[in-house]
Amino acid sequence: MGLKKSFLLLSLFCLIAAFLLLGISILVCRSIMASYPSGGVEILSDGSVIPLPEPTVAQQRVLTVLNIIQMVCCIIFPVGGLVTSVVLFYHIKLREPIGILRDGITRIQNNDLDFSLPVSSNDEMGQLCAAFEGMRGELLKTNRLLWQQAEERKRLNAAFSHDLRNPITVLKGTVKLMRQGIQDEQTIDRLESYSLRIEQYVEAMSNVQRLEQISIHPKAIAFSVLQSELQETVRLLASTKKYSLSVPSAGEVVLDHSIFLTVAENLIGNASRFAKSELSIEVILENEQLFLKISDDGPGYPPALIENGPKPFETASSNSSHFGMGLYSSQLLCEKHGGKLILENQFLAGATAIAVFQLSFKP
Repeated sequence: MGLKKSFLLLSLFCLIAAFLLLGISILVCRSIMASYPSGGVEILSDGSVIPLPEPTVAQQRVLTVLNIIQMVCCIIFPVGGLVTSVVLFYHIKLREPIGILRDGITRIQNNDLDFSLPVSSNDEMGQLCAAFEGMRGELLKTNRLLWQQAEERKRLNAAFSHDLRNPITVLKGTVKLMRQGIQDEQTIDRLESYSLRIEQYVEAMSNVQRLEQISIHPKAIAFSVLQSELQETVRLLASTKKYSLSVPSAGEVVLDHSIFLTVAENLIGNASRFAKSELSIEVILENEQLFLKISDDGPGYPPALIENGPKPFETASSNSSHFGMGLYSSQLLCEKHGGKLILENQFLAGATAIAVFQLSFKP
């Protein structure tokens, strides 16, 4: 029952009870008063007048008190009925949800979001508790996301700093040799190579920051356009490999075009580097999600990569110029689009990367 209806019914019942008690009180007082002489005269039918006995002083005081009691009851019982209805309304409808909300606010102020608010009723206060519970859930989700981003940023900075130590050490040693007059063409080449490597590290870090700040702009794209762009990407990045491409023959899909192409280029480029001879590319539309599935016949992903997910500055080769950023940036872009990146090894040989894009995702 809603708050308005509850308060109206409680007030009505309490007023009815108050007026019943008022009527009983008046009847009791008047029955007592009837047993006392009232004084005055009695006029008979024949016109004769008979004086009635007058109440004594003590009886007059009792009658006065009874009259006062009746007047006080006419005020106390209706007002008491309204006050009682308010007290009952608070205890029945307000006390429990207010206590729940107060406890929830206190726990949120203490940075404790790992709890749930019970919904005690279906009235307005229950709906308020449900809305507060929804807000708490969203706040918890946001805090967890911020914590994950902070941890990822710390891990990224640690990996960046760790991987920069070797190039910096080599550069310092090279400069020391050059100051001692020990230099040759190999020293100059090493200085140039490691300077370029540091530049690539810095560019990789800048790309990660730009990816985290990117916004989603979905628009309708025909499957025929996606098919032609994927064919062109394979032709440019994997021209020496055989490939098969499967895309829905008709229709269109709403997604961020540039993000899809960037992920496709990263995954196709990564697959072409490790594939022995063949690639398989498949686009699947299912349950408001678009799946970009790219498989190769290479050696497969390392177990640590499948278990922990792609991380920047972690590659199979220490001399790689990619720093593991292709899979990591693809994962970030998929998550930006409400999806995810799935890495799997095939049963016999080869690896499969599945980029999932949420089509109904609202950034």
